[in-house]
Amino acid sequence: MSTESKGTAIVTGASSGIGQVYAERLAARGYDLILVARRLERLEALGKKITAETGRKVEAIQADLTQREGVAKVEARLASDPTITLLVNNAGISLDGSALENDTAKIEQIIAINTVAPTVLTAAAARQFVARNNGGIINIASVLAFAPEMFDGIYSGTKAHLINVSQSLAAKVKDTNVRVQAVLPGATRSEIWENSGKDVDALLPGMVMETADLVDAALLGFDRGEVVTIPPLHDEAQFLAYEAARHAMGPNLSRKEVAPRYRA
Repeated sequence: MSTESKGTAIVTGASSGIGQVYAERLAARGYDLILVARRLERLEALGKKITAETGRKVEAIQADLTQREGVAKVEARLASDPTITLLVNNAGISLDGSALENDTAKIEQIIAINTVAPTVLTAAAARQFVARNNGGIINIASVLAFAPEMFDGIYSGTKAHLINVSQSLAAKVKDTNVRVQAVLPGATRSEIWENSGKDVDALLPGMVMETADLVDAALLGFDRGEVVTIPPLHDEAQFLAYEAARHAMGPNLSRKEVAPRYRA
């Protein structure tokens, strides 16, 4: 447990799973907390537990991040509270099925909470942190961003968006004291699976990481200054090769003339 205050961390989707563990770990590191989710009673119960164990101040904000009003509530707090030094964008959902099985409302909902909310909050936090030259943003993405053919492409697309946002922002703030990290979990034990109608142990037997292991690894990556952290990937060389290929392709993606293979 840390007695030194590191400011205040906002954690979205903090009522269970990855968000709850982040809240517990950050409090132990010396952060006061603002916990955001729809389920106020669970947030308040978690806050009391954390305060009893660590002595840190914990505030609960009830907000539905699928709605503009909920996002605006958190956005306003980021803009008005100079004690905030860290944002963890964790709130998210997945779909039961693909675009073929889900209606417009379900598709709009996942895009609202997985893409719009964290993007807006990342931008709001970044403006404040850059102005103060201090702060950190952690966006919870997914390894499925690299595997769009698996499961649901809408979900993986929302997570690919978060990686893009994180990498772009990290490049823009690299000469400041603001850090940006995208965390890419694989299958991790959390309520998101049952909430989307999936039995993760049946779906991916022997491949499910415990939530605490995921968060501890991700925080180690954050401490090291990693922009992209992939806790389940044992061979880092694979990701480095992927990044090298992506950067090598970059200068060739926009040309005046059509590539010869597309000429009639």
